[in-house]
Amino acid sequence: MIDWTDAYNNMGHIPGGPDYPPRWMAEAAAFRAAMLAAGRAELDIPYGEKPRNRFDLFRPEGEPNGLLVFVHGGWWIAFEKSVWSHLAEGAVAAGWAVAMPSYTLAPDMRIAEITREIGQAIEAAAKHGVGPIRLAGHSAGGHLVTRMVCRDTPLSAAVLARLSRVTSISGLHDLRPLMKIAANEKLRIDAAEAQTESPALLAPLPGTRVACAVGAEERPEFLRQNDLLANIWFGLEAKTSSLHIEGCHHFNVVDGLRDRASALTRLMLGETD
Repeated sequence: MIDWTDAYNNMGHIPGGPDYPPRWMAEAAAFRAAMLAAGRAELDIPYGEKPRNRFDLFRPEGEPNGLLVFVHGGWWIAFEKSVWSHLAEGAVAAGWAVAMPSYTLAPDMRIAEITREIGQAIEAAAKHGVGPIRLAGHSAGGHLVTRMVCRDTPLSAAVLARLSRVTSISGLHDLRPLMKIAANEKLRIDAAEAQTESPALLAPLPGTRVACAVGAEERPEFLRQNDLLANIWFGLEAKTSSLHIEGCHHFNVVDGLRDRASALTRLMLGETD
């Protein structure tokens, strides 16, 4: 019998796993401080009425090429925007503005409600600039950004007209196995929600372009989840790609976002396919 909790357990299978969150927070704080000192950061911009309905905005030097919205992971139950600020570094260096929202976590909200909150966050962030929009998210964030380009998207036609690429990094695209993990005590995913909130079980919007990226050393279930969406949506005439990043696991796969020249940053910004 498969131990589904272990199959999705990253912390227990990555050497030095517990050291990563404090490192992320320190690096994020240093990046925010530098951007604030340069006058290129706006923090805690509201997009709704709930306490976590806030996003941070980081701007490049000069006029932005467009807007990237990055959605963090943490199983929909952990973390907030300030843990991940440093991951804006590569896109900002490439001339893009970057918005990073927090969102209400489970068990205070179901995943379907979090999906709608992220839609609100993107709509609000889109008002802070013009030009193209890119979406990217890691882990649970990969789920949330791909939900934005399903046919039942919460996004407006005006925002969708500016959205040309979504990048899911180590994304969770089929929620059905997650009904069997220990974290579901908080997530409360049932069969009905798994059906309506799994991007792999939904149809993409026409013309959708989605890049699915994952660390080559990740748990087999994350490799499967990554390739699953790329394969299924390709069959539904979306433009998809799948990238396995050598030498990376679930916690360090996002490090490439700090490097303007990395394959992951270039893929996310649409400079490569």
